[in-house]
Amino acid sequence: MTLNSINQYGHDFQIKVISSLLTHKEFLTNIHDIISTEYFENQAQKWVIQEVLRYYDRYHTTPSLDILKVELQKVDNDVLQLSIKEQLKLAFVASDDDLKYVQEEFTNFCRNQQLKKALMSSVDLLKSGDFDGIRFLVDNALKAGQDKNLGHEYIKDIEERYRENSRRVLPTPWKKINDILQGGLGNGDFGLIFGSPGGGKSWSLVALGGYAVKLGYNVLHYTLELGEDYVGKRYDAFFTGINVTDISNYKSTVEETIPSLEGKLIIKEFPTGRATMSTIESHIKKVEGMGVKADLVIIDYVDLLSSRKKNRERKEEIDDIYGSTKGLARELDIPIWSVSQVNRAGAKDEIIEGDKAAGSYDKLMITDFAMSLSRKKEDKVKGTGRYHIMKNRYGMDGLTFAVKADTSTGHFEVYNYNTDLDEEETYAQPTKTNKFDTDADKFDKALLRQKYDPGFFELEK
Repeated sequence: MTLNSINQYGHDFQIKVISSLLTHKEFLTNIHDIISTEYFENQAQKWVIQEVLRYYDRYHTTPSLDILKVELQKVDNDVLQLSIKEQLKLAFVASDDDLKYVQEEFTNFCRNQQLKKALMSSVDLLKSGDFDGIRFLVDNALKAGQDKNLGHEYIKDIEERYRENSRRVLPTPWKKINDILQGGLGNGDFGLIFGSPGGGKSWSLVALGGYAVKLGYNVLHYTLELGEDYVGKRYDAFFTGINVTDISNYKSTVEETIPSLEGKLIIKEFPTGRATMSTIESHIKKVEGMGVKADLVIIDYVDLLSSRKKNRERKEEIDDIYGSTKGLARELDIPIWSVSQVNRAGAKDEIIEGDKAAGSYDKLMITDFAMSLSRKKEDKVKGTGRYHIMKNRYGMDGLTFAVKADTSTGHFEVYNYNTDLDEEETYAQPTKTNKFDTDADKFDKALLRQKYDPGFFELEK
């Protein structure tokens, strides 16, 4: 994009836009949700756009010249009044000859104005070295006005609703969780696990990631607390069933196990508070450019990301981070799993409810699926715990499941609540229909069974 193209939508074009808004309700209806006063450089033009949008929001039509004259009397700046009168005069006498061109070019106009704003804002960010912030501003500018999808047409799109695998899911290792999720976490969904420090949240993420890799999915695991090597050893423990504290003595076993993995696993560390969601997105696209398209993203954990809205209250920053995470899942059309802390009171509870999760309300509002992992001191000794379903967009919530948790290997078994944990319980047995559209046939040969022993990952003959 050249500087000439950026500057081509000057004063005359902007007058034509205002003229179209004032005289053609259909045009205003089509673009009112993407137009902004920030796109107009003249203060008088900004005032006109503001009044047009305000009037439309209230009355769903364009204001007449008489209405604008009444509102104009409220402007207490004589110079601005005269300037507004001049802009209105130019707008109402403008010819309709270029109307079609103006309407067709409006999206490009929005994109260009956003880009100009981004470039000007980038100066300060460049001085501070905030390249992720610059990338975010520019990316958003280039996306301005791109969404032309009207949505799901209820009558017309009935076949889409009922076609096989219309909701693509990635299964969890646990059949009972898959059952209430209608197969697993779907593409574009954001799943969250709450828990206390040291309770097994991160190990749950390893279980989710490792299971997906074993099924042939590509997993990107982002760690903001632990080093890449240590997270890698946790996956070694998961795949081999060998205690993570002993895994260093079993390098040969790990080397024998890795070649059997169907999917790819990339573990990337970003220092706490140094990465934003833009950093994550940039890395995902970088990896894709190298030939590895992510099927699942794991972030351990989202709260440790830095917000693009710096110097705000922490609540605003968290809302931005979580909203960006959900937005990224939708944009990339892949599921994202993460974890979050509970407050001190929640750490002592038998079952962690939603009100005990730190900042839970706003987080739960954003996520598609959320569950807590509660493990008191005695649970850690016995290797037990409880998964409690806090939110489930696709089925029942409020359910609690007993868990046999081995936080030395990441092997978790899920049982009905108040069930004897010694009775046999198998992990999920996903079929090829759970796999995404690509390479689904590779699982015709065998199904994967996950059992609570070191050899549970062996393929059935």
